[in-house]
Amino acid sequence: MSNFEQTFGGVHCPAAGGFAWPLYRLELLGGDSSQHRQLLLRNASTFRYWREACADSGALNYGREIHAQAMKKGFDVSSFVANTLATMYNKCGKLEYGLTLFEKMSMRDVVSWTTIITTLVQMGQEECAVQAFIRMRESDVSPNEYTFAAVISGCANLARIEWGEQLHALILHLGLAASLSVENSIMTMYAKCGQLTSSSVIFHEMTRRDIVSWSTIIAGYSQGGHVSEAFELLSWMRMEGPKPTEFALASVLSACGNMAILEHGKQLHAYVLSIGLEHTAMVLSALINMYCKCGSIEEASRIFDAAENDDIVSWTAMINGYAEHGYSREVIDLFEKIPRVGLRPDSVTFIGVLSACSHAGLVDLGFRYFNAMSKKYQISPSKEHYGCMIDLLCRAGRLSDAEHMIEAMPFHRDDVVWSTLLRACRVHGDVERGRRTAERILQLEPNCAGTHITLANIYASKGKWREAADIRKLMKSKGVIKEPGWSWIKVKDLVFAFVAGDRSHPQGEDIYNMLDLLASRTELADCVQETGFLPYDLEY
Repeated sequence: MSNFEQTFGGVHCPAAGGFAWPLYRLELLGGDSSQHRQLLLRNASTFRYWREACADSGALNYGREIHAQAMKKGFDVSSFVANTLATMYNKCGKLEYGLTLFEKMSMRDVVSWTTIITTLVQMGQEECAVQAFIRMRESDVSPNEYTFAAVISGCANLARIEWGEQLHALILHLGLAASLSVENSIMTMYAKCGQLTSSSVIFHEMTRRDIVSWSTIIAGYSQGGHVSEAFELLSWMRMEGPKPTEFALASVLSACGNMAILEHGKQLHAYVLSIGLEHTAMVLSALINMYCKCGSIEEASRIFDAAENDDIVSWTAMINGYAEHGYSREVIDLFEKIPRVGLRPDSVTFIGVLSACSHAGLVDLGFRYFNAMSKKYQISPSKEHYGCMIDLLCRAGRLSDAEHMIEAMPFHRDDVVWSTLLRACRVHGDVERGRRTAERILQLEPNCAGTHITLANIYASKGKWREAADIRKLMKSKGVIKEPGWSWIKVKDLVFAFVAGDRSHPQGEDIYNMLDLLASRTELADCVQETGFLPYDLEY
């Protein structure tokens, strides 16, 4: 049994206001002397209101001064004061200060532990958050619903379903499952881990639902590609729940785009127009993205041109849409306009423009943009940006430079970048580099069918039939089989996925009979074209 399971006692999961300081009082923070503020810091209770004012207004410097006054008066030894200080620093964006305060606390209560777990999740240190939760359990401090909501959120981000199920079991054991924040976090965890059935069970068993509940379940089905279910939930939300948020609408629009279901996307666009959310940044970018992925680049462009476009998200959506359709010149023109309208490109924007340069063969311009990321915009290039540049070099035939960039990139060299180079070796007939690259991929993925096949094709294209045959024999001895590609078709608002030779569909026999009929008619048409006559005894 793991440490995590021991902490939870091996429980099995069967299913898997305070006072708000008025803003008009914030001018007190700007008094002309620190003595003025010291007069108001007479005890730990009044200290709380100062902390809330600093946190809500982001007044970090005043918060530091109040922290110093609290230390002088000895308030900081109180867990109550330490907790409020940590919360103030978190709200001011200084999460590391909150961590330091926590480590110095002599007594930690449930608020202390919950604050630190939440902070670690916000910092992207989810595994540390889970370890903090284990330490909390070992310290005999009982978690509350807010603690569980935070640590489950961390498990969701890590996609650690086994941890989430253990937490769910502990929640049921402690009788905290009725908390709305806990139910929402559990539902989100299951959705992010791909367990939509479990997420749906939680949703349907909820006695009350808020906007987070509805948005979470809709987003879960949308991101899982279940467009029909997402639409049904959205319709249910419109009838019985709160007004759909831009997040819920953007999720379903994104699903329509990913599945290229234009008709559903248009219906949702009409609804968005009826409730006046078409100009919000999230919905606007989702509309542009949906129309682009459905092949309606003109409609996406029309929406973009008609909008105010005062955020980089919609610009990025339009740039990536143009890039996906091969409109490289439009991508570059739009990218060059960004500084002139007072915006700054982000890392996603650069992926679009670098992809456009790659498809257009604009090597020098691509490197100019790539170098501008860090020098001009202080954006550190990610693995995706390096991937774009490697693809750019490969398409331009500069395979040696591409190989050197892969070797020099400050990231783990995975099979994706090496596969890009391997495909380029096939296109340009570079046998030796192709062999070397294939070896690097097979070290990472020994049973990669695509790598074996591509290398065999490289050998065959150069007449090296023995080497090609050896690769095919190696595939057979290792039991490596190429995974077939899937296709899909929409019929009467239902999406059907299929693969060559698949007979699992309920109407599979009828489908193959129709295919045989079409094939026979095609053969007949070829016969007529070649001979000029139709056999008299052939029924048609």
